[in-house]
Amino acid sequence: MGDWRRYSQLVPTRSTKRGADRTPLGGDYDVIVCGASFAGLTVARQLSGSGARVLLLDRYDVGERQTSACGIPTSWLHAMGLEGSARQEFGSLVVHTPHGTSRYDLPWTFSTFDYRELCRILFKGCDAKFETAKVEGRAPSEGKRPTHRAIGGSAGRLVSVETDRGEVSAPLVVDALGWRRVLAAAGYQPPDAPLSRGLEVHPPSRGSDLEIWVDRRYVPAGYGWSFPAGEETRIGVGSFDPGFHVKDTTVLLADDLQRDAVRYQGNWIPHKLRRGTEDGVFFCGDSAGHCIPLTAEGIRTAFYFAIALGNELRAVAEGTKTRDAALRDYAAFNDSHEWKFNLMLRAQRTVPRFPARAQQALVRVAGHKRFVDWSFGHYLEIAPPRFADEHVRLGDARRVPVAA
Repeated sequence: MGDWRRYSQLVPTRSTKRGADRTPLGGDYDVIVCGASFAGLTVARQLSGSGARVLLLDRYDVGERQTSACGIPTSWLHAMGLEGSARQEFGSLVVHTPHGTSRYDLPWTFSTFDYRELCRILFKGCDAKFETAKVEGRAPSEGKRPTHRAIGGSAGRLVSVETDRGEVSAPLVVDALGWRRVLAAAGYQPPDAPLSRGLEVHPPSRGSDLEIWVDRRYVPAGYGWSFPAGEETRIGVGSFDPGFHVKDTTVLLADDLQRDAVRYQGNWIPHKLRRGTEDGVFFCGDSAGHCIPLTAEGIRTAFYFAIALGNELRAVAEGTKTRDAALRDYAAFNDSHEWKFNLMLRAQRTVPRFPARAQQALVRVAGHKRFVDWSFGHYLEIAPPRFADEHVRLGDARRVPVAA
């Protein structure tokens, strides 16, 4: 195992393989993590030093494809050891409606960060082997041949993953590929799936306020935002209705703010919690619906569930738990949060039904300091940073004990 770790630490971060450079990929591993963004990188980092042979797969190079506005409670950056990626910190939130503006003084600060730098820091703490490959689904040749070693009592059951470079297998497989839930049995396609849609532009500019717009001029059900991040501002529109096209209104919001609509990025955003396991595969991040409805915040929840999943897989790799027990316990952990997500989903469905003046009244009343402290405090508890303080692994440079 020492040779494996030395090899993985010497492999440089590579640019995405294209054309003839996409050489064949195959073999058996202890753990395969599909997806190298917030959730996948965190799972892989939690396994660092476990002795497990971990393969990390993504269609793109680490940090290459940003698909998020990249904002998070600042305490989570500190708990994850990701302070170096921070770009700007905010102690208040400005909420605009057609009938007025309110400023909320938050009980905790919120920070924007650089996606590529955050992914780089996460990956530096991993000892996984990374390969660029498009994961296409479960392999048709998947069978029950023995693994190269009995890990977690699962020697009789390998999960095989088909990629555009070949087939790889492991007894422990994680789908952290995003909302498509690629390794699940059933498809998951908009507009019928429970997905929101978001689009943003990144003009070079500076700003001092974290702002959102609850305004039907931009979106009938959803909100617009402006998140300054150092030398750029991330301006976008998110719609809870997947049938509403947000490009024109994203441009409209940028124009209203006298910013250029340049450097587009967008994505579908899940707004319903899904099963954490299915047919022997673990799901995490957007593939499990780990995005909070109403606010569409999914980064700290991706970290939160990925830490829990990484610890389950680590226990299997270290021989203190069976794979079946890890599947059961992670599924139970995931399901135990369903009521919180459902509560936020009910709010997501209810708020857009209010008339515009009623929305402004709600925003104004909700801005009282005592209510802000109470509501935002409970909101942070959906995925509290102390969970990371207690359980996260920060890589070789800054390790902390992981609770059993």
